[in-house]
Amino acid sequence: MFSKACEYAIRSVVFISVSSLKGERVGFKEIAKEIDAPEAFTAKILQKLSKSGIIDSVKGVGGGFEIPLSHLDKIKLCEVINIIDGDTIYKGCGLGLAQCSESHPCPVHFKFKEIREGLRQMLETTTLGELANGTKSGDTFLKV
Repeated sequence: MFSKACEYAIRSVVFISVSSLKGERVGFKEIAKEIDAPEAFTAKILQKLSKSGIIDSVKGVGGGFEIPLSHLDKIKLCEVINIIDGDTIYKGCGLGLAQCSESHPCPVHFKFKEIREGLRQMLETTTLGELANGTKSGDTFLKV
């Protein structure tokens, strides 16, 4: 459903959010290890997220990545996805056909449309704060 880069981005922002709740900054190597991602790939993703303003990057001793606590309940999951994958998750055929539309639907078009709209609603209403609090409390997990 999401690209591998997008999956890593979501995992990264959740991990950074949890660390921010604890008053900690985290480095890219620690993030890469925690989300089971290659370091170089993680660094590129974090750079994109930092340039877009989703995460803050602090250089020097005691530096690392963080998200201001005041932003955790404002940043929606769809913002992270749009930065990495754009809006492709909301478009395209459920079967991958080049030509699929309301007037020329594939066999799953209308059922997939309902699922896609539910997904859009979830992504547009879920905040990083919700995800971080669930992970911090142990109700949800980033690693097995």
